[in-house]
Amino acid sequence: MNNLDTLKEGYKNFSEGNIEAVLSMWDEKIVWHACAGLPYIEGDGIFIGPQAVLTNVLATIPAHFDDFSIEISDFIDGGDKIVMQGYYTGVWKETGKRFKANATHTWTFKNGKPCTFFQAVDSALIMNP
Repeated sequence: MNNLDTLKEGYKNFSEGNIEAVLSMWDEKIVWHACAGLPYIEGDGIFIGPQAVLTNVLATIPAHFDDFSIEISDFIDGGDKIVMQGYYTGVWKETGKRFKANATHTWTFKNGKPCTFFQAVDSALIMNP
């Protein structure tokens, strides 16, 4: 499986709620750069390792969102660096309002596993749709 296929499988697993499969695909020392503009992201938004990402990012999604999903528009395949372009959709629980916000993920691969993630998202559209 090439890096793009691995990434597509990861997004598929995420959409199906198979978070364990997602975590198992990542490098054990993945460096995760979450968008610090989201109010539920602690500190500088940098987390190291799958467990830290699960605890500080993924496990917090249900507390802040209803019907959260990622709509993928495109992948830009650079081999060891792949960019996902798309949107986050859902309902921000604090306001009860539905949103659709631009989102970009940049993934860096090492030895066939994602080792770095960088997120850019229009957090203003999420919190104030």
